[in-house]
Amino acid sequence: MSLLHSLTTHGRLTIARLKGLALSRRNQAHFKVWTGRFVLWGGAACVGLLAVGFASLSDFAVHHFRALARAHAWWPFVLTPCSGALCVWLTRRWFAGAEGSGIPQTIAEMSRPPVAGWRPLLSLRIIVGKIVVGVAAVGSGFSLGREGPTVQVGASMLNALHRLLPRGLHVARSHMLVAGGAAGIAAAFNTPLAGVAFAIEELTRNVEARLSGLIITAIVLAGIVSQALLGKASYFGHIALAGSDRQMLLAVAVTALVCGTTGGVFSRMLVVSSTSWRGRMADLRSRHPVRFAFGCGVLVAALGHVSGGITFGSGYAETRHLLEGDTALAWYYGPAKFIATLIAYLSGLPGGIFAPSLAIGAGIGHDLAPLVGQQATPGMLLVLCMAGFLAAVTQAPITSFIIVMEMVDGYSVIIGLMAVSLLSSGVSRIFSPPLYHTVARHLIARNAPSAGAQPRSSR
Repeated sequence: MSLLHSLTTHGRLTIARLKGLALSRRNQAHFKVWTGRFVLWGGAACVGLLAVGFASLSDFAVHHFRALARAHAWWPFVLTPCSGALCVWLTRRWFAGAEGSGIPQTIAEMSRPPVAGWRPLLSLRIIVGKIVVGVAAVGSGFSLGREGPTVQVGASMLNALHRLLPRGLHVARSHMLVAGGAAGIAAAFNTPLAGVAFAIEELTRNVEARLSGLIITAIVLAGIVSQALLGKASYFGHIALAGSDRQMLLAVAVTALVCGTTGGVFSRMLVVSSTSWRGRMADLRSRHPVRFAFGCGVLVAALGHVSGGITFGSGYAETRHLLEGDTALAWYYGPAKFIATLIAYLSGLPGGIFAPSLAIGAGIGHDLAPLVGQQATPGMLLVLCMAGFLAAVTQAPITSFIIVMEMVDGYSVIIGLMAVSLLSSGVSRIFSPPLYHTVARHLIARNAPSAGAQPRSSR
């Protein structure tokens, strides 16, 4: 009897221990899950704060540069070349990998070969360089944007936090990079839907249930921070978009042809300058990048001087004036902005082309309005040209029409935006391969170590 009692007692104790062990494991699993959530939430909030800080500093720098340029016509000829040269020197000396748009760098990091010796394109150091040097560049008059760089900033932040995730969660590093990049573009433009579209269309080109949850969570949190500090208004505010179906049909046809062609040529120039540019000027940029940036600064200052300063900065102010019905802007704004942005890209400075591309598109729409008989109500044509030119340059039509739709609160013309983006992107392919992925492949080939390098250990 005592033996039976002893066995029963021992069995009960064993069951209790097993239950305790199962409870402990369950608690550990919950702890890992919540730790991962807090890491992601904190990282997304940081991306939102960085995007807001980047935007505020850039706007402050551009405002004061323009004020000084209006007061002293000689000021850009001193500051722009010297600052351009200094920014390139700083980038190459301390922030290698921060040059350029930031989107190709993020794509390249996601596709990097598993070998030792890879020079990182995402890091906390690059966040500092991208923001500090990027603000200095746009604050010196260069026609660059902050939206593409914010993608690299967001991806760098979540890349740094990836190592803090518990191992048992099995969250791939690439998933964190996509979430960070998507949060960056969403917070920069205050366009959450565009963040999702950008992640799917440009960064991943596929949809996974696990990944989509990370993306949406990061976008929501980054967007909350951005809206809390900058407000809930659209990027360009609410724009009146009047026009009949016949006018829209004509505008879509003309815009797709003109913006698709000009955007495709522009994209081709950027691709060639990044991958296969040859000649004396290319050799000068390769051998003496600081001197080349100085020369680019002289050209930017001269172009800004002869155009009355309208080519300086990202082009946000001029684009907003056009969208609000200001028709006093000179006809040459679009072509001049095209040239200024190309020069700024060639210089090798950190900076993006999203905002300048939207400005060029608005300039094209401003010139087309009298030709298609829509000068009285050009808002719809301007918006279509913005989406069309951006889609032609990036060959990302879904992201382009969603960005423009959210920026101008333009749901009433969503069909036109979709049509012009798809058509412009198709026309652009005649002239140029996809910009970001072509440059990313070049970065991978250039940045990868020798073939004899040993494989990189993975986590």
